[in-house]
Amino acid sequence: MSSPEIASLSWGQMKVKGCSTTYKDCKVWPGGSRTWDWRETGTNHSPGVQPADLEEVVKKGVKTLVIGRGMSEALQVPQSTVEYLKKHGIDVLVLQTEKAVAEYNALAARGVQVGGVFHSTC
Repeated sequence: MSSPEIASLSWGQMKVKGCSTTYKDCKVWPGGSRTWDWRETGTNHSPGVQPADLEEVVKKGVKTLVIGRGMSEALQVPQSTVEYLKKHGIDVLVLQTEKAVAEYNALAARGVQVGGVFHSTC
């Protein structure tokens, strides 16, 4: 199963190819995507992305995970979260969201089992 292309990104809006939903923040993995609802794990800009935010994508068997920190990189990614991914043998890229989407799409186009979590505002 391949990772779906992110078809478009603008402030507060993301579209995933093959999905009719417009996301504000989203999670993507080989074969699917869904809204990334920060309330599920109590996530805020600081301390930022927690392992609990990533568990679902990790369980999909991704080899690489791309984290989009927002358009102005306001979303933090603690070292403990990066270590959680590395402990599971997953390569991690932490980038500004526009760069993260470009990198994610490039990896997906090459057939890499890539997942992502993307914040589309601040």
